[in-house]
Amino acid sequence: AHSPWGFLGEEAELWRYGGGSSSGQPHAFSQPSPWARVDVSQLQAAAPLHPVAVQCQEAQMVITVHRDLFGTGRLVKAVELALGSAACLPVVQSPAERTVTFVAGLHECGSTLRVTPDALVYSTSLNYKPVPTGNPVVVRSSPAAVPIECHYPRSSNVSSSGVRPTWVPFHSTLSSEDKLPFFLHLMNDDWSAEKDSAIFQLGSVLRFQAGVNMENHAPLRLFVDSCVATPTPDRSSSPQYAFIDFSGCLVDGQLDDATSAFISPRPRQDVLQFAVDAFKFAGDSSNLIYITCHLKVSLADRAPDPLNKACSFNKTSNLWTPLEGTRDVCSCCEMRSCGLARTSRRTPAQWQGGRARRELPSQFDPVVKEADVVVGPLFIHSWQGDPVRRMPSQGAGHVWMVLGLAAVAGLVILILALLGVLTVCQNSLQQPHLNVVV
Repeated sequence: AHSPWGFLGEEAELWRYGGGSSSGQPHAFSQPSPWARVDVSQLQAAAPLHPVAVQCQEAQMVITVHRDLFGTGRLVKAVELALGSAACLPVVQSPAERTVTFVAGLHECGSTLRVTPDALVYSTSLNYKPVPTGNPVVVRSSPAAVPIECHYPRSSNVSSSGVRPTWVPFHSTLSSEDKLPFFLHLMNDDWSAEKDSAIFQLGSVLRFQAGVNMENHAPLRLFVDSCVATPTPDRSSSPQYAFIDFSGCLVDGQLDDATSAFISPRPRQDVLQFAVDAFKFAGDSSNLIYITCHLKVSLADRAPDPLNKACSFNKTSNLWTPLEGTRDVCSCCEMRSCGLARTSRRTPAQWQGGRARRELPSQFDPVVKEADVVVGPLFIHSWQGDPVRRMPSQGAGHVWMVLGLAAVAGLVILILALLGVLTVCQNSLQQPHLNVVV
């Protein structure tokens, strides 16, 4: 299997979830089971057993850590270990076996999701931060991080039912626990390709394209339930700004200084485009924002309703306008209440297996497949007062451009100086000389 970090074979092991097994021994990779990759190169472990074992289960990661983390015989403390950027603590400590265990949902503890052509990849890290003890002048250990990834193949048939005859529609055999690969991209000005830069300027437009890979599914229609901007990847961080809310109302378009709207018509039923005027958080010197959007789908042959809609505010008519369907599906946008929909202003619904579930059933939306997708960081700067902080991959090109312009300017100045000197010399040679005879 390909190693995303490129470390040596003895520094990385493939761990496959094998039901309830927790022996911690490596297994051969076999699709379509989820599999994990663990980078222990920072630990330089000499222990005969792998110090970090990962089980990638259907809805969570189970990470077992041997307290002899570095293979030196010195046991680390449980309080010195944490999972992910949210610093989640272990849930089980086993003094007898000298291990600690972390259990976290795929979307918890600050993990991130990356979608590749072949897999859904959930990434996090096990962090070791030693607690100072003894003499504060000396240290005997250093922090370490163990990157962890859970890969879930996308090419397998996730139906829980048997093979049906060809005259039965395929979607009738799909399980309600089915996972769909959602995506959210930033697009260039003509929507023809993904934008290659994450740097924007106040006054410009952020163009988003949301979609879902349907593969063998029945035709689906995609909706953006909500979108919230935060200064960090954590959706619950503060401050935050919800520019799409109430199950598909683009509320940012109601502001006097905004022209945000869904783009009509859709490119396809499984794709939805929308444009939002660039913004940043007041008083935030970092000028960074992260966008978390909750995407969902319904069957394409179902008419839009108050829980499945895409509504923009038309300032000319001062009315909410649906991308498709009748105008009454948008009436709840004005009332700021759209039935039982889970919005960014309410307590999030219970999470089961990393997928959001509504606390109460809805007459409009019996079986909805949904997911949170994060885009960022985006750097938003203004014309004055905010120097543009370039990303590493782009900064070098701009530096060379500035140096090139400076070199050209210097060359022009040198040429003008030489022409001035030649002109003076030529004039002095052309002046008549006087011969004086005594």
